[in-house]
Amino acid sequence: MEAADTQVLGVSMDSPFANYAFAQQNGVNFPLLGDMAGTATRDYGLLRSMNIKGVKMDSAERATFLIDKEGKIVEMQAGNEAVDPTKIVTLCERRKKG
Repeated sequence: MEAADTQVLGVSMDSPFANYAFAQQNGVNFPLLGDMAGTATRDYGLLRSMNIKGVKMDSAERATFLIDKEGKIVEMQAGNEAVDPTKIVTLCERRKKG
């Protein structure tokens, strides 16, 4: 994303080892950051608790954010909408041109 003057980062509640395996399996070529304590996930309102066979588990909702250089969130996609990052990538490119 150098042409759009952006940095792509992935954040996951998984361990660094799981993130590495995920990146290898899916051809991810940007940094994946670990949030195993869920701090960033909680701060961004993405922490979801679920009950699986009587066991409470916390998980992160999938989301994509476009954050400007001042740290302001200018666009967000969550849930199924965040699976395809095309919209966010297009917005990055428009902001660079504008």
